[in-house]
Amino acid sequence: MSIKDTLKQDNIRTRIAFVIGLVFGVGLMAGEQGFLGDIWRYYSEDIIYLAKQHVILVLVSSGLAILVGVPAGIWLSRDWMARYSETALQIFNIGTTIPTLAILALSITLLGIGFTPAVFGLWVATLLPIVRNVYQGLREVPAYLKEAATGMGMTPRHILLSVELPNALYVIFAGVRTAVAVNVGTVPLAFLIGGGGLGELIFTGIDLNDPQMLLAGAIPVALLSMLADFLLAKAQYWLIPRGVNPLR
Repeated sequence: MSIKDTLKQDNIRTRIAFVIGLVFGVGLMAGEQGFLGDIWRYYSEDIIYLAKQHVILVLVSSGLAILVGVPAGIWLSRDWMARYSETALQIFNIGTTIPTLAILALSITLLGIGFTPAVFGLWVATLLPIVRNVYQGLREVPAYLKEAATGMGMTPRHILLSVELPNALYVIFAGVRTAVAVNVGTVPLAFLIGGGGLGELIFTGIDLNDPQMLLAGAIPVALLSMLADFLLAKAQYWLIPRGVNPLR
């Protein structure tokens, strides 16, 4: 199976997951009877309020990860950094090898309790997929394209902006999608250090042995994760030019 066929199948699976999540979400919100209807009736105000906090945490931490991760990946992909790149990637890998709870505990030590340490911990945990994909995407750009650009008299900066980044954009987007999906599922832990979010319903439901409260937090988290991945998949499809987009 070709890479293009594999990518198309991944895109189809994303659409199917989103449709299932959408149908499930509509059933949760519209149901007047049954278990899901009870969850919505009892916890709808809490779900809406905490979901806003959840989305803010995702947007801020993911945005900071993109702002740092993309330049870092570009920096590591340069030829003069080749001997240090693997070591540097292992340093970024710390964010995924260390348990997220340990990172959040470190955030408390450094920054206290609240929104800021939660963002810091999520930022550290989200960096690696972005840095790694930017690095790999740029390193995998065919050498003949860069040689042709050099022969045309383009400077290294122009080659990066006009040749390397456009050809690596699909791989970079894939890293962002992975990072955001992981981030959405990790944000509930921010509640443990006073960061807010839907984790309040999840962990309070666990403490009180209340399945309805637990699901009132867990179901929206799953739906938000699928929605974020779906929206980024559509952006990946439409924003990347046809000539360098294997899905088009």
